[in-house]
Parts: sequence; structure tokens; C-alpha cells
Amino acid sequence: MLYDVLLIGLGQIGMGYDYNHAVKDAVFTHARAFNQHPNFQLVAGVDTDMRRGKMFESMYLCRWYSDLKEALRNCQPHLVIIAVPTDLHFEILTAVLEDTTPLAIMCEKPLAYQLDAAKNIREKCVDKNVALYVNYIRRSDPGVIEIKKRLDLGRISSPIKGICWYSKGFLHNGSHFFNLLEYWLGPMTNASVVDAGRLWDGIDPEPDVQLKFEKGTVMMLAADEENFSHYCIELLASNGRLRYEKGGSEITWQSIEADSNFSGYTILSNEPEKIINGMERYQWNVAEQLAFALNGDKHELCNDVEALSTLSNMQSIIEMR
Repeated sequence: MLYDVLLIGLGQIGMGYDYNHAVKDAVFTHARAFNQHPNFQLVAGVDTDMRRGKMFESMYLCRWYSDLKEALRNCQPHLVIIAVPTDLHFEILTAVLEDTTPLAIMCEKPLAYQLDAAKNIREKCVDKNVALYVNYIRRSDPGVIEIKKRLDLGRISSPIKGICWYSKGFLHNGSHFFNLLEYWLGPMTNASVVDAGRLWDGIDPEPDVQLKFEKGTVMMLAADEENFSHYCIELLASNGRLRYEKGGSEITWQSIEADSNFSGYTILSNEPEKIINGMERYQWNVAEQLAFALNGDKHELCNDVEALSTLSNMQSIIEMR
């Protein structure tokens, strides 16, 4: 089945990141992903900015609307993508469900800044039997999925100890990595704030926290984005070390081996295994997982229940500051 897609929001993640990208195979936005994926048809885009709208029409040869209600009347899509700022998620999703009942909605992360708003969003979707997913992109990456398999099978043994670096706000950017750690290591069982940190952009806290999950403990530390971007995770297991670096574009596993110089000692292998990832096409990977979900197949997307759990855990940490 070919699913019609309405894209609401033509900003960076909606259309901008790869609009003029020199590498045409790069897929960093919803627009390019759903334009390319064989299971989807991008039917229209919605944005109040005329310049973006004209750019969208020129690139993707489908209609732009400045008015959401008009778009919904004309399109009646199977899938709606909400790629607007977080504080508009509730308003836009409510408007969508007033005028149409899609099979699914994918919303950008986080679902909301406040837990009550996120719960309201979920309830509206449940009432209309609309599947709700949140765009934590890394969960759809082949390398990330491979790591989860290894953890689940014990090929990366637990308990784990690790360090995660994030920046640009605990909720805005940190939630990507918090959700990823939940995906890999299971439910959070405890947390403590080591340092309250500052507010990013005057709104979003950046605490340093110790997180305890079902399969291990991770220190999540805030870096200063204005100095340089640094998003990475290092996990130590009894049988090796996982390094998830440059936001996930480089993933390596070092198993252990006997130290040839010192009898009885064990060291990390000098030849790390590179784990193949797909971060150069991360949004296409999300579209692929959405196709699985809409077809009733197994998928790795973050659903509404998991997104609420992530937000609830993060809000409880923010309240500790």
C-alpha cells in the first residue's frame, strides 16, 4: 500500500537540513525521506512561511498550504508528520484530529515540555484510534538496532557502566540520548542530580545526572554547545567497550583479549570492530520503520507510551535540581 503523507512544518528537520546538501544520497529531513521512500507519497506541506512553501513546491512538486485546515480538507492523509516547535505540538495535533483521522501521527521530540500536555496529546490519539510515534531518530538506525540485539542476547554483557555527553538542553537535545539509553539498557530505576547546571536558551535545564537503568549505570553530562558540538556515549561491559561517537556516525566495539606483555592481565583489542550505521540517511531509516509499523510488522520506533515514560523520567530529574 502507498501511504499519503502530510508534512506540517517546513523548517530544518521538515525540509531544511538537506535542501541544498551536496550529497544527494543524504536524507536528513522528513520531506526528502517521504519523497524517496517507495511506501510513501508526499502529498503536501504546511507552513506559514511563504518562502519555505515556495521552496517546498519547487523541490518536491507537490502543494504547499499556509492554512492547516485547508490542507486537511483537501488531503485526508494516512500519515501526518508534525515538525513544528515543541510548544506548538498540542495545538497542531488537536487541529489535525478535529478534521481528519489518519492511521498514524509522527511528532517531533520531545512530545511536549510538560507531562500533562503530553498525556493530553496521547489521550486524543487513543480516543480516535490513531497510532502516535515520536521521532527519536537514532532508534531507527541499523547500528543502534544491532547494539540493542547484542545487549539483549548478552553479547555485550551487563551490568554496564557508561558516560553520555549531550548539549543544547536536557529536553530538547538530551532527550535523544536519554531515550536511546532507555532503548538499550531498559527502564530507568533511579536517578540523582550531580550538578544542577545552567539553562540552555534561558529555558531548558542542562543538569549533570547519574542514571540507573535495568542493565547499568550511566553518567549523563552537559557539554557547552557554543564551544563545539559533542554527542557521544561510551559503555563499558565486562567483555569490552562500546563507543558511540559523533552523534552516532561512528560506532565501534572493542572486545577483550589477553595482554601479551603481562600474564594474567586483560586489555581491549587494538582492532576495534566498526558497527555499520545509517546516520547519513537517518530520516529515511525512520520512514522505513514507519512503513513496518503501518504494515503491522515489528518496528523500533518510539511509541506514545515510551515517549511518555522518557518525558516523565526527565521531568522528575528536572524537579530534583
